[in-house]
Amino acid sequence: MANKIIISGGGTGGHIFPAIAIANALRQLQPDIEILFVGAQGKMEMERVPAAGYEIVGLHIQGFNRQAMWKNVLLPFRLLGSLWKARKVLKDFGAKAAVGVGGYASGPLLIMANMMGIPTLVQEQNSYAGLTNKRLGEKAKKICVAYENMDRFFPKDRILLTGNPIRRSSVQIEGKREEAINAFGLDLSKKTVLVTGGSLGAKTLNDCVLEGLDKLMDAGVQVIWQCGGFYHEALTEKLADKLPDSVKMLPFLERMDYAYAAADFIVARAGAGTISELAVIGKPVVLVPSPNVADDHQTKNALALADKKAAIMVSDMSASIHLVDELIKLINDEASAYELGQRISEFALPDADTVIAQEVLKLIK
Repeated sequence: MANKIIISGGGTGGHIFPAIAIANALRQLQPDIEILFVGAQGKMEMERVPAAGYEIVGLHIQGFNRQAMWKNVLLPFRLLGSLWKARKVLKDFGAKAAVGVGGYASGPLLIMANMMGIPTLVQEQNSYAGLTNKRLGEKAKKICVAYENMDRFFPKDRILLTGNPIRRSSVQIEGKREEAINAFGLDLSKKTVLVTGGSLGAKTLNDCVLEGLDKLMDAGVQVIWQCGGFYHEALTEKLADKLPDSVKMLPFLERMDYAYAAADFIVARAGAGTISELAVIGKPVVLVPSPNVADDHQTKNALALADKKAAIMVSDMSASIHLVDELIKLINDEASAYELGQRISEFALPDADTVIAQEVLKLIK
């Protein structure tokens, strides 16, 4: 009889991509395995997971709203309803193990799995564990982490340093530089900077590039600028005919492997998934952590690298003053750039998806 696994969580691409990567790895190890996802109703996983070829069930669950406290009135009822539905899903599906990758839905699902005696595995992507994962980790059989010293949050004997699952297609850049530069219509002889704010874009990064365009052009570099779909139209209007040929502004990057292959320097936010990809890419990086995330975990992720001289960190608040200058200083300092690339590579754990999938299967045995 085929093994049955439930994977829960989502809310952001940073949770969904690792979840799908773990599912794909499980399928590779056991082609007849049955996998069901559990997500939060109305969140992006309800579209992304079926698009990846997996079935998903949605729970009516929400996070705690710190900005508008009145919106939390229904939270206890939604939590109770989600726990009841999670129990029904676990029982009806006949799950042999449950995996939580973070996000609203992983809480009720793993709480109920633990109560029913179904073994659970927590995948913590950040260097600073959130409240939900800390609680789930108390009962989990295994906690897979991406950073060292996570025994501050979890029982030491159950922690395994695996890294974060990454989109393998995005980091396969070997021998693609010329092809990538040509695809973007850029110059092979110039240094290239990739600025990426993720699929939604990042206002701070966009403002910095906008203000610093002249400085970047004077530095003789070319730029791949992924500004996000939300900002693209307004920026296109604002720049009109003023955008130099050596700056390619795009709402999305369809081929992330081309963007990484073309880049000599990268400016990015500090989400866990992004950092895991950047470590495998092994190029000099300037990180600008987003301040709009729970527990300010992006700053903690960035500091974990900056403290080991594996990346340069510029705070969101000071980016308008320092980001472009720090970037140009780095571009002109080949020794520092080389060292940053070498050091961030030491954080690379490219087979995280397979290692985590193997741990999930061990739980069943």
